[in-house]
Amino acid sequence: MSKATRWAIQWRSANRLDGYKTHLMADETGLPLMFATRALGRAFAKKRYWFFRTRPDLTTEPHGWKMPRAVKVIVTVRMA
Repeated sequence: MSKATRWAIQWRSANRLDGYKTHLMADETGLPLMFATRALGRAFAKKRYWFFRTRPDLTTEPHGWKMPRAVKVIVTVRMA
């Protein structure tokens, strides 16, 4: 078994209908977005979701979207 520490992008939203929800964001193939460093993950989120900071209609009800953030994850690989 092999383990590695990486940084993933966490989606966050908080609204009255769904409550507080989070999940790891994935690419087109369904694999989680992973980065070698926190700085790379933050740069990706800032470049792709910069408009959250200027769109109060998305950050308030009914959406309640929050700026995605880089979180540390441990990736474990096992042979099947």
